[in-house]
Amino acid sequence: MFKLTSLNLNGIRSAATKGLQEWVAQSMPDCICVQELKAQATDISGRFEEIAGSKGYFHFAEKKGYSGVGIYTRHEPSDVIVGYGSTEFDAEGRYVELRFDRPGRSHSPKLSIISCYFPSGSSGEERQAAKFRFLAEMQPRLAALKQCDGTPREFVLCGDINIAHQEIDLKNFKGNRKNSGFLPEERAWMTELLGQASMVDVYRRLHPETTGDAYTWWSNRGQAYAKNVGWRLDYQIATPDFGATAHSAAIHKAQRFSDHAPLTIDYDWRL
Repeated sequence: MFKLTSLNLNGIRSAATKGLQEWVAQSMPDCICVQELKAQATDISGRFEEIAGSKGYFHFAEKKGYSGVGIYTRHEPSDVIVGYGSTEFDAEGRYVELRFDRPGRSHSPKLSIISCYFPSGSSGEERQAAKFRFLAEMQPRLAALKQCDGTPREFVLCGDINIAHQEIDLKNFKGNRKNSGFLPEERAWMTELLGQASMVDVYRRLHPETTGDAYTWWSNRGQAYAKNVGWRLDYQIATPDFGATAHSAAIHKAQRFSDHAPLTIDYDWRL
C-alpha cells in the first residue's frame, strides 16, 4: 500500500500554526507533496526539514515569500531532481521530483513522485501569459519522462494545477468561463494531457461525477468555504499503469491548514 497526499500550504509556517505536523503524524502518508511553501532554506532549517519522521526535499523560489514546493517522504529516494530545466520557471521554485528506482521491483522498476505548483494567471494578463508558457513547457516534459533513459517510467504529478478541468470541478462554472483557472485554453490543455498524452486524473478515475465533495480550494472572500463555493484545483495526474492501482481517494476538510484541502489517494503499490 502506498499513501500519497498533495496539499498547497499557502505558507508552511502558517500551516504549521494550524496543526499541519500533528495531522501528518496522524494520517501517516508515505509521501506528502506540498506546494506554495512561501519559505527559503533558512526558514526550513532547524524547523521543517522533517515532519512526523518524513524527510523533506525542496525547490525554493529565488523571490522571498513566494512559491516553493517540497516532498516529505518516509522512504529513501534513489535520486532527487530539483527544477525541470526551465530558464524561466525554475527560478520560481515550482518542480521537485523524487525517484524511487528499484531494479528488483517486479511491477515497474522506475517510479517518480513529483510535486509541482502551476502558475496562477488571476493577477492579470502578464501572469496569464506566463501560465500559458508554463503549460507549453510542462506537457513535453511529462511526455519525455514517460520514456526516461529509453525505458518506461511510471510517475504521478501531485500539485496545485490552478485549472478546473470540467464544469463539475467548480461551483460557479457559468460565471467563470472568462476567468483564469477555467479558460477554454487551459481546459483544452488538460483535455489533451489526459487524452493524447494518455495521463490519468486519478481522483476522477475513482469519482467521475462528484461535484461539491471534489472541491479542494475556496476563496477567502464571501464565506466561500462555509457555502462550499469551491474549485477543484489540486490533482494527482499519473501514468496509466500507476493510476490504475489507485483504489481510494479522500479530501480532508475537517481541519483547515490553508485555503486548500489535502488530497490523499491510496495506491496498491510498494516502493
